[in-house]
Amino acid sequence: MDSQYFGDDREAEKVGLTHEVMRRAAYYDLTSHRLTDKDTVLIVMPMFHINAQELIIISILLTDGKMVIAPKFSASKFWPQILENDVTWSSVVPTIVAILLKNKKANAAFRPDHKLRFIRCASAILSVNRQKEFTERYRVPILEGYKMTESCSQCTLNPLDKIKLGSVGKPFGTKVSLLIDNRPRNLSGQIGEVLLKGKNVIISYADRDPNQDFIDGWLKTGDLGYFAADGYLYLTGRSKELINYGGHKISPLKIENVLLQADYVQEAAAVGVTDQMFGEKIVVVVVLNRGTDQATAKKGLIQLLEKNLARFERPQELIFTDHLPHSRVGKILRVQLRQELSK
Repeated sequence: MDSQYFGDDREAEKVGLTHEVMRRAAYYDLTSHRLTDKDTVLIVMPMFHINAQELIIISILLTDGKMVIAPKFSASKFWPQILENDVTWSSVVPTIVAILLKNKKANAAFRPDHKLRFIRCASAILSVNRQKEFTERYRVPILEGYKMTESCSQCTLNPLDKIKLGSVGKPFGTKVSLLIDNRPRNLSGQIGEVLLKGKNVIISYADRDPNQDFIDGWLKTGDLGYFAADGYLYLTGRSKELINYGGHKISPLKIENVLLQADYVQEAAAVGVTDQMFGEKIVVVVVLNRGTDQATAKKGLIQLLEKNLARFERPQELIFTDHLPHSRVGKILRVQLRQELSK
């Protein structure tokens, strides 16, 4: 399984998507993104991923639009490819957004006379600061949504004309609810496990007990979130990734979003590592922009954490590294990172 945001440990081969489900999901995608035969998409995402296969390729084929396929993502070539091919949209991951903001060659190659209508960002949460910086610098809106292989298309999406920073938008073509008090409910402001139901959502996994993944016909995603009063969905993490520090259940995303406020932080990951006294201790691993002094960065990050987090939410250990483990579609592999830190 490959969730739009946080991923899971379910096996991809157990997700069976019919042609009818894929066709219906593609129509949800092209409608919500307002795609027409005048659109041209630049594909920089891996072609084996559901994002490229469904959201991009099938949607474009159904609209008779055009595709420009990059051999691989290149920061220095991204904006020239956009300009030379009159590209109107593309789909990226947060890491690419960060690279485009920091890479000198990318910034030098940018020209304001592009035809981009929007950039789709998938695979992991994009920090509000990065989204705002990208939009203001390049004058291109970033659309975030919520998507799973099991739903084939995005389940929620920010409307083009009403983007809410930090939110994955409103339900589109899919029923979305939250598991609160062990039943589906939509209570404004209350956090629960995200549930999905619809004609584009699977109703079972192969060779797997449905009671394990479904409740009253709703697919249990493992992702946690809440609805605001205006109907926008906000994700807070995965239930399996919550850090249990002395009985406090802490979302790693909350910690990471604080760290990403610093413009010298490229990436950050918070995980829980086994601790005899507190059950788990909070360990944060940070990738700094090249040339950043670690001692100065550490001092600044500690001050940032103290200002924005309660004492029990602050990490007990801060580690700097040159890179974090990623999947082929750009997701941070938290399980692998936790295992490496536990050695």
